[in-house]
Amino acid sequence: MKKRQLILGVIVLAALVALWFWGRNRLHFDFSVFRAQLALANWRSIAIGLACIYLGYVLRAIRWALLMKHTKRVPLFSLLGTQVIGFTAVALIGRVADLVRPYLVSKRTNLPLSTQVAVYIVERLFDAGSMALIFSSVILLSPAGSLPHPEIVRKAGLWGLIVTVCGALFLVAVRLAGGFVASFFERAFGLISKSLGHSAGQKIRTFHAGLDTMRSFADFGAVAGLSIVMWLFISLAYLETARAFVASPALASMTLGKCMLLLAASGGASVIQLPILGWFSQIGIVAATLAGLGAAPEAATACSALLLLVTFLAIVPVGLVWSRFEHVSLRKIASESEHAGEALAGDHPA
Repeated sequence: MKKRQLILGVIVLAALVALWFWGRNRLHFDFSVFRAQLALANWRSIAIGLACIYLGYVLRAIRWALLMKHTKRVPLFSLLGTQVIGFTAVALIGRVADLVRPYLVSKRTNLPLSTQVAVYIVERLFDAGSMALIFSSVILLSPAGSLPHPEIVRKAGLWGLIVTVCGALFLVAVRLAGGFVASFFERAFGLISKSLGHSAGQKIRTFHAGLDTMRSFADFGAVAGLSIVMWLFISLAYLETARAFVASPALASMTLGKCMLLLAASGGASVIQLPILGWFSQIGIVAATLAGLGAAPEAATACSALLLLVTFLAIVPVGLVWSRFEHVSLRKIASESEHAGEALAGDHPA
């Protein structure tokens, strides 16, 4: 994992350096305007964005507690520390620390790591579904002419909605008849490759085991509702932070539809999150998106940097303090969780 991360980091660094050499004589960037954009920003809007993000972590803790209630009941807010420390580890160490949250919950509750990895998988599915549902709904309901390249964007929104519905139907099918669905895909993919078919079947069976965290439509509704509310708060954080740049007409008048494009770009950029280096690649991708929405390069870069700070790095100070109180070493716990995940993968190849 570390070797792959190093190779990926070198590739991203080379791409960033090449982009800098390409753009330094082609793009005019005034650092005094960049500083002025930050100085003139409306910090009340930024504070609202921060509050929305912090509230999102609280909702994550509640959702995790609900997802594991059939395995072990815990107080709704008792897992807040695991969420804060886990996301701090991801921010500082990269995606290699993704298993820190399930690992910490496993240690705190004395439950097998496999049960918490199952919760993590279901959590991520609800994140993707909620974000896609909000994105598609806002894009399809946006007034005509309010978005760039409206035909392409609306098609993306429509397909996003279709994929979300199909995903929800697949989730229901796996929950109700996981064995049958696994066998079907195992045979179907087995026509191409036996190993591929076996792998697909095993993955679906593991997914079905993870869905055991929801045993009724009330469970599903509670988790889905929390997920949608949480992503609405995250969307509001993006919108308020962008509108905080009052000196930029394109940002100050940011619409919810354009904000969805911004959120999608940011989400795509954060999929491959490398330590430190990933921050700059994310700033570059989001800044390019903002420039495409009409913002000047200086305003786009300032807004992108602040978005990274508000939506991703703001948890770091809280997480560092929390980890000190709980005597948790982020580097050590990230290494332990990675090794535990590899051992778990060895026992359960799916």
